[in-house]
Amino acid sequence: MSGVAIVTGGSRGIGRATAILLAERGYDLVVNYQFNAEAAAETVAAVHGQGRQAVAVKGDVGDEADVAAIFAAADKIGRLTALVNNAGVIDAPQRLDEMDLARLDRMFRINLTGSFLCAREAVKRMSTRHGGQGGGIVNLSSAAAVLAGAGQYLDYAAAKAGIDIFTLGLAREVAAEGIRVNAVRPGIIDTEIHASGGMPDRVALLRDQLPMKREGTAREVAQAIAWLLSDEASYTNGTVLNVTGGR
Repeated sequence: MSGVAIVTGGSRGIGRATAILLAERGYDLVVNYQFNAEAAAETVAAVHGQGRQAVAVKGDVGDEADVAAIFAAADKIGRLTALVNNAGVIDAPQRLDEMDLARLDRMFRINLTGSFLCAREAVKRMSTRHGGQGGGIVNLSSAAAVLAGAGQYLDYAAAKAGIDIFTLGLAREVAAEGIRVNAVRPGIIDTEIHASGGMPDRVALLRDQLPMKREGTAREVAQAIAWLLSDEASYTNGTVLNVTGGR
């Protein structure tokens, strides 16, 4: 299935790799970003390099008006067939008794509520119940959802655990309406998110503890996402696929 795909948080890392791979598979792209317009433009240029249409749209996935603008941009390009809920944030390692409400609000609003808002708009367009022709949604979970993040990222882990159950519940809710909903659960992946969480050397510190003795790449996660959106995964629904190297 091709058509138009929205990739939230698509300017860098897993989002960029996914946008580029989906372009290779024949999709046109809406590349959402929140802060780095230059990086988003680079992703768009890479999509254009594959001969596909692309537009970058600034927006906070936790804001309803911004989400509406993201989906309006997709509507201008063509029929929405894929949503990748990739946008996410992390913060510096803290214990629960050190976390303030502002941090908790940000963690859950972007990492969990944002996926709800974007999926809601996708369902309105894809569902046969609303006159749509079907499609696929892939949510980004994290190995933290099962490892729990104690003493470091408990809030992030809890939000990602919410993504797991959201994926299963929504998959069952819209399965008869032509929409498949799945998730990927990345492990230690070489992206900039570790630096944004105050641990730029986290990958190097954990590498020897990983079963495969190496970190994963953004492209490897993107390949899992692209498969879940493809017709090859036509009977895969409500699944959370580990991309953790066995961790």
